[in-house]
Amino acid sequence: MKPKAKILIIAGSDSSGGAGIQADIKTVTALGGYAMTAVTAITAQNTTGVKSIVSIPAKEILNQILFTAKDIKPDAVKIGMLHSEEIIKKVILGLKKIKTKKIVLDPVMVAKGGAKLINNRAINSLKKQLIKHSYLVTPNIPEAEVLTKVKINNVEDMKDAASILIQYGAKHVLIKGGHLKGDTVYDVLVSKNKTQIFKNKKIKSKNTHGTGCTLSSAITTFFACGKTINKACELGIKYVNQAIGSKINFGKGHGPINHLTSVSINKEFK
Repeated sequence: MKPKAKILIIAGSDSSGGAGIQADIKTVTALGGYAMTAVTAITAQNTTGVKSIVSIPAKEILNQILFTAKDIKPDAVKIGMLHSEEIIKKVILGLKKIKTKKIVLDPVMVAKGGAKLINNRAINSLKKQLIKHSYLVTPNIPEAEVLTKVKINNVEDMKDAASILIQYGAKHVLIKGGHLKGDTVYDVLVSKNKTQIFKNKKIKSKNTHGTGCTLSSAITTFFACGKTINKACELGIKYVNQAIGSKINFGKGHGPINHLTSVSINKEFK
């Protein structure tokens, strides 16, 4: 099998392998893409929480983006954890130079264990400068609330928050509804003239570490392979649900999901 698309991932490292760059690489690879990376931060973490975060110098992040893309031009870019305002500025500069239009932004702000992964100045910069460069933005409900100041209690609130993010310049917004109570998960995709709601049964599991990173990378891969953004979201959500439903059980806290759910091992390698 040959890779169908080339994806540049700009995100932080998760030493436990469940989220961040590690989850992104696994997802892109499992879905038939070729993953490249620009690492924005190094974290020491496991399923119980984050011990420490060290940012990579902004200049070196830009070097990773430009030098990688100069040799292997990405078909799409997925952006995850950006730790500071300076890093966001360098990432925007890099995006302008590599001129890839398929950009998916996952505005990572808080780790599953509760640790804050981005400062307030960076949040403001992300909101006012980076969102308008994005084809799709994929916040969860707490992230959407921070970005829009809208309190989200239901699907209508999700639509309202998404519309504000559209006004910030995003072409499409997918607000993930996993934080709402109930047996059904509603994910809301909004563009300027259209709204689509994806409805799925909520899978009860404490092992959901990295679902946001995984979903945005899955969507980016499907989008880069030629699917429409609506179809890419639908397939990405399906992949994540299968990965949660696989129910691997690693670690003592919020464990990872199974990124290999889409992969079958060829007989000759068994």
